Amino acid sequence: CGREFGIKGGCTLRNLERENPAGVSMAAAGGMVPVLPGLYVGGAESCSSPEALSAAGVVAVLTVDAEEPPAVPGVRAMHVRARDEPGADLLSRLDDCAAFLGAARAGGGAALVRCHAGVSRSVAVVAAYLMKTQGLGWEEALAAVRAAKPDAQVNPGFQGQLKLYEAMGCAVDTSSVLYKRYRLEMLSERFSEPQDLPQEVFAVDPTTICQTSNTEVLYRCRKCRRALFRSSSILSHTEGIGPTAFAHKRITDSARLSGNGQEKCTSYFIEPVQWMEPALLGVMEGQLLCPKCTSKLGSFSWRGDQCSCGRWVTPAFQIHKSRVDEVRTLPVGNFQTAKT
Repeated sequence: CGREFGIKGGCTLRNLERENPAGVSMAAAGGMVPVLPGLYVGGAESCSSPEALSAAGVVAVLTVDAEEPPAVPGVRAMHVRARDEPGADLLSRLDDCAAFLGAARAGGGAALVRCHAGVSRSVAVVAAYLMKTQGLGWEEALAAVRAAKPDAQVNPGFQGQLKLYEAMGCAVDTSSVLYKRYRLEMLSERFSEPQDLPQEVFAVDPTTICQTSNTEVLYRCRKCRRALFRSSSILSHTEGIGPTAFAHKRITDSARLSGNGQEKCTSYFIEPVQWMEPALLGVMEGQLLCPKCTSKLGSFSWRGDQCSCGRWVTPAFQIHKSRVDEVRTLPVGNFQTAKT
């Protein structure tokens, strides 16, 4: 069939076995299950027999586990450190995994993806590979692997990551708002009191770059004019249900709506910027102050906070719109206009 699947979203195990170029049965392959020609999925025991790997034409083994396994002689290896937990990060490594598997198959060999039980982590990685190379949606891809391996059971966290991978076009885009929010959510679940944050979490301080792209808006402190963040750092969210979300706080509509009552979101929720780092370390929540004039700009909470529109955002790094000005760079000339 055109996409290596006879039916959209899956293929029968009988068809998969018929397409297995090595003609190796599941038992003979030490628990390996063929998903595509040259692509197997299995558990820890699938590498117990070098003879079975050789018979199946396996030249590369990708292991997704908390511990790195012993090397298999004569076989290329890749290790992705991850536990079978909803909060474990597979998403950031999916492109690397796909490249490793693709290289093995392009050279005429076969690749094996394995984890401890062979039902969750390895299945998620194989599903991502099918999404990227076969044009399947995340649900279709999981169904295709389950057709070959009925005991496959991917945990909800990995399912969410596959859904996000599809939303990003099956390519990890670290500049995407979706990925930035995912990365921050993962950090908020991992830390009780962040003591050391990875530098890639922080957006570059706009004062360290001389020129801003014509397509970006710069936001400055309204009091001292210090550049604070760019429009690419804003993490948009779906608008909430408005003041009714605050009924438990007995807050009136007028208290939650700005001026004419049209703008429900009175703050920008953004990714952390480099100048925020000293304030974020060692605490779960606090104020965000201008690094130049120390006037209050907003607040942060790793546990999350509620936007004035009613939407809960986790984690939350919010800058009040009333404390900053937009500065747009015009396409002609070297001057700027400020919107207050």
